[in-house]
Parts: sequence; C-alpha cells; structure tokens
Amino acid sequence: MAVLKIRTNPDPVLRKKAKKIASVDDSIRKLIDDMIETMHEASGVGLAANQVGVPLRIVVIQVPEQEVLVLVNPVVVEAKGERLVIEGCLSVPGYQAEVPRAESVRIQARDRNGKLFRKRGSDLLAQAMQHEIDHLNGILYIDYLTDKDQLLKTGSEIE
Repeated sequence: MAVLKIRTNPDPVLRKKAKKIASVDDSIRKLIDDMIETMHEASGVGLAANQVGVPLRIVVIQVPEQEVLVLVNPVVVEAKGERLVIEGCLSVPGYQAEVPRAESVRIQARDRNGKLFRKRGSDLLAQAMQHEIDHLNGILYIDYLTDKDQLLKTGSEIE
C-alpha cells in the first residue's frame, strides 16, 4: 500500500467528471487500498479517487465507530430533508464553511469486489457520501458558497 498525493484546488483533475468503472479488478482494489491508507494518513473522513489524481468513480469513507465504506460507481438514489453543516475538504486545506446537505441519503454502488449494494446514511455518513460523490462530479463544497467571505480559516493546513 502507498500514501498518495492529495490534489488541492485549483488542480484541474478536481473539476473533471470521473469515469465509470466497467469492472473491479486487482488494479482497482490496489487503488482502493492506497486511497484508504491516504485517507487515514490525512485524518480524513472520506476521499474520492480524483482527489489523488485518478479520474475514476471510487470513494472511500470512514466515519467514527464504523468500518471503511468503499463505493465504486456510487449514485444517490434518494435524499431526504435539508440541513446546514460545517464542511472542510482535504483538497481545500485550511478552510471550512457551512453548506446545505440532505439529512439522509440512500446510495447505490458496487463494493471492492464489484457486488452491487445499497446503503442508507444519515448525519456525518450522509454528509460524507454527498461530499465525496460531488467530487466525482467535479464539484467542491466551496461551489455551494455565494461569497468567498463564507470561508472560514481553520489554521490546519495540510503540507
């Protein structure tokens, strides 16, 4: 396994729509393992493949007290409610802002073995699912802001 370089805004790979994966093979599983290691090293909750320069539809998420969730070709199939949450991003280091997110979502994706599944998430898991799927579509949380003054400095820059 390897820790990969996390791309930061304005890297153009972050703005490209990631490509759907036709089949999950050993190279995809290796990328997934490297992404998990990278996410842990960076103390992140989630990571999308394009954040490490690979424009494929893969997401890894780990919220406290839960196992790592691997999502290949994820799509949101249902979103309920709305709330404002504070978000940060490994690709926008040193900042956070309040953005709108659904209270709960249901996604459909494939796992690391290519098996199709659905998962419902609420609270932080729902927020992470939406945030990471946005990445796959070339969207950053800062795109939800109407004014740069809404960005708050955190003082925790990633080197």
